[in-house]
Amino acid sequence: MKLDAKIPDGPLEEKWTRYKASQKLVNPANKRKLDIIVVGTGLAGASAAASLGALGFNVDIFCIQDSPRRAHSIAAQGGINAAKNYQNDGDSVERLFRDTVKGGDYRAREANVYRLAEVSGAIIDQCVAQGVPFARDYGGLLENRSFGGAQVSRTFYAKGQTGQQLLLGAYGALSREINRGTVKLHTRREMMDLVVVDGRARGIIVRNLVTGDLERYAAHAVVLATGGYGNLYYLSTNAMNSNGSAAWVCHRKGATFANPCYVQIHPTCIPVHGDYQSKLTLMSESLRNDGRIWVPKKKEDAEAIRAGKLRANDIPEEDRDYYLERRYPAFGNLVPRDVASRAAKERCDAGYGVGTGYAVYLDFADAIQRLGKEAVEQKYGNLFQMYQKITDENPYETPMMIYPAIHYTMGGLWVDYELQTTIPGLFAAGEANFSDHGANRLGASALMQGLADGYFVLPYTLQNYLADQINVGKISSTTSEFDEAEKAVRNRLDRLMKNASLPTSNASLLTVDHFHKALGKIMWEHCGMARNTESLAKAKALVSALESEFWELVFIPGTANEFNPELEKACRLEDYFELAQLVIADALHREESCGGHFRTEHQTEDGETLRDDEHFMYVAAWEYQGHGKPETMEKEPLIYEHIKIANRNYK
Repeated sequence: MKLDAKIPDGPLEEKWTRYKASQKLVNPANKRKLDIIVVGTGLAGASAAASLGALGFNVDIFCIQDSPRRAHSIAAQGGINAAKNYQNDGDSVERLFRDTVKGGDYRAREANVYRLAEVSGAIIDQCVAQGVPFARDYGGLLENRSFGGAQVSRTFYAKGQTGQQLLLGAYGALSREINRGTVKLHTRREMMDLVVVDGRARGIIVRNLVTGDLERYAAHAVVLATGGYGNLYYLSTNAMNSNGSAAWVCHRKGATFANPCYVQIHPTCIPVHGDYQSKLTLMSESLRNDGRIWVPKKKEDAEAIRAGKLRANDIPEEDRDYYLERRYPAFGNLVPRDVASRAAKERCDAGYGVGTGYAVYLDFADAIQRLGKEAVEQKYGNLFQMYQKITDENPYETPMMIYPAIHYTMGGLWVDYELQTTIPGLFAAGEANFSDHGANRLGASALMQGLADGYFVLPYTLQNYLADQINVGKISSTTSEFDEAEKAVRNRLDRLMKNASLPTSNASLLTVDHFHKALGKIMWEHCGMARNTESLAKAKALVSALESEFWELVFIPGTANEFNPELEKACRLEDYFELAQLVIADALHREESCGGHFRTEHQTEDGETLRDDEHFMYVAAWEYQGHGKPETMEKEPLIYEHIKIANRNYK
C-alpha cells in the first residue's frame, strides 16, 4: 500500500489557504442529499457533527454514553493552546508550530502541525462566541497561563475544568443542529464494525448497549472521533469506558495504524494506591505553573518518609532537590511531559521516591506565600479539592504526591492532510488519528487538535471528498456487505459468550477485568515509560500466553441479547490483545528514542532521548494481515522544509 499524504504545494504558511481556495465544493441543495456518520461525541466528534449539520449535510452521530456530555473530553482540566499573543510575550503562529514540532521530537508531519497552529486563534473566537467562560483578568480580557514545552503563556483555561466548558460549548452547537433536524443523535450505541462497499467506507454496524440488538447505518462517509487507546494499559487517566476498539475494527478492514508505540505518560497524576484500583486521576499540568516538584536530597530522608517517620514539611529547604529546576533551568518545572515523567522515574528508581516509593512532591508553599491562598484557590481550587477528596491530604498545607501515568496516545489511524484514512470515505479526527503530535504531545494541545479538526478542517476536506458522491444516491444498508459485516459481528459475540453456559461455580473461570489488569501490568512494566529489546520480547511472549488463557478461561455472564457490560469489556479486551502486539512490534522496530518512546539502549549520557534521524525519520504505518500474523509496515518519510531539525534541549 502506497501512502499519499496529499500535502498541498507551495510555501508552508500558504498550504491551507491554497487548499481551501482550490477544493471542490458541494452546493446547498446537494448537501441535503449526502449522509455522514460521526462516531464519538467528544470535542472532535461534537464539533464536526455540529459544523457539518450547520452546512446542511445529514449527520448521524453515535456515542456509547447516555449523553454526549459524558464524552471523555469533559475530563480535560488545564487548558487549550492558541497563538493569540494576548500577553505580548512573543508568541505567534510560527512559535506555536515550532514548539509543537519540537515537543513531538521532530516526528510529526510539518504541514499538519502548521495548519493546527494557524487555526488555533479561530478556535478561541468560536468558543468565546459560544459562551465558554474562559478565565479573564481584572480588566475583563482573556487570561493565559503557561504549559510544558513553551516559554510563552498561550494556554486559555476555565479554572481546572476547561474540557468540560469546551464540551458544553460544542454540545450547545450540536444540540442546535439536533433541534434543526440536520443531526440525529444515537446514544448507548457502540460501533462494532465498519462496512466497506467497493473499497469505500459506506456505513457501520453498532450494538445497542441497552437491548443488545445489532443495528445498521449507511452513509456516504464515516468520521471516526473515538479517542485513543490508553486503556490498553488498564490503569490510565482515561475514563474506564474509553477504548480504542472503533479504530481497531477500522484497522482490521484496511485502515493503516500509525506509530502505535507513541504513548504519552503524564507526569502529574495521583499515584497508584492499591491493587483494586480501576483508573488513575490526573492532576492538571497547569499546576506546574506555580507548583514546584521535588524529592529529598538525602536517601535517608526519603526512606524515613516512606516509613512514616517524617513528613514532607519536616524536610528543610536546603535538603530538597528541585530536580527539574536543577536539570532544566531554562524551562524548570514546565518541561514537556515525557521529559518530566522520565525525570520522576529516574529519581524514584534511584531511591529518592516518597509515599510508596513511586511518588514525588508537587509543592505550592512558595506560590501561596507569593500570591496568597485566595489567588491560588481561584486558579486551582477545584483541583485541590479533588486531590483532598481522593487522598485525604490538604494540598494547601502539605505538598501533593504525584507520579507519571498513561494519559494519551499519539499513535492512531494514519490520515492524510485531509484527515482521510487509507480507506476512502473514512476520516479520523482528534486523538483517533496520529497526525499532529509526533512522538509526544505538548500539554493543552489535545483540545486544540480536537476542535481544529471538527470546526475548521473536516468541514472543508469532507466536502472535497463528497463533491464526487452527489450522483451516487442514497446508500442502502440492505446490501450483502452489510449482511456479511453484521454476521461477522454476531459470530464474534457468540464466540466470546461460549463460556456463558458454564456454571458460575466453576472456580477456574476468570473475569474480564482479571485479564485486562494482567495485560495492563505487562504493558506498563515492559512497554511503558522505558523499553528495551529484552523487555519487549518478554512482553510479546507474555501477551500471547495471556491471550490464549483469556479464550480458555474468561467467563462472561448473561447473554449477548441484553444489557451486558461484561460483554462490552470483553470485546474491547479482545481488540487490546491484538493492539498490544502491534504496539510492541512498533516499539521493537524503532531502534531509537524519541518523545514518549524511550528505548534504554538509545539515550544520551545524561539520560535524554537519542534519535536516529538517518534511519527513523518517518511515520510507521502498519497494515493488518489477519489475527496472529505479523503486520506489514509502510513508511511515510517526514520531510522538514521549513523547520531546522535539532536535538531537543530544554536546559
